[in-house]
Amino acid sequence: MKGFVRQDQWLSLCGLNCGLCPMRLGGHCGGCGAGNQSCRIARCSLEHGGVAYCFQCGAYPCDRFREQDPYDSFITGLNRLRDMEKARRLGPEAYGREQAQKAEMLQYLLAHYQDGRKKTLYCLAVNLLELPELRRALEQAETAPEGERPARLAQALQAAAAARGVTLKLRRKPKQTKQSGGEHP
Repeated sequence: MKGFVRQDQWLSLCGLNCGLCPMRLGGHCGGCGAGNQSCRIARCSLEHGGVAYCFQCGAYPCDRFREQDPYDSFITGLNRLRDMEKARRLGPEAYGREQAQKAEMLQYLLAHYQDGRKKTLYCLAVNLLELPELRRALEQAETAPEGERPARLAQALQAAAAARGVTLKLRRKPKQTKQSGGEHP
């Protein structure tokens, strides 16, 4: 979208933690203001004076923020409203520092505990859990024999998520099934 540019690539305009997204980490997305230029929320930002975060808009919270999104894309939106409020309360700079610590943790997990199947799990855990929970899970994994550490970390992250009441799985939109037999409803 012409004219839409953002400086902060950690937290999107609408509250997604883009710095912790597997698409962004893989270089497949430039982030908010450099990636999805057709975003309807970016258009809304421009219509409301070019706010950097939705919480800075005079109309916030608008209908887009009345309830939680039921599905995720490549990154979870589960904490989007909570994270938006936290960024508003702390300020974008302080929130960004916390996200930088989480991104550092995620990079560490991917570099030292990746067995080829856990990137999404780690991205979700770092998004949905707090830093102390992540550190405790990592400490538990480091007590396991080296070959068992990724599995032990996954178990510890799942246990921390369960204690918080969240599932470390993306909430995907159900696929529509085709009716068989050629009949129309």
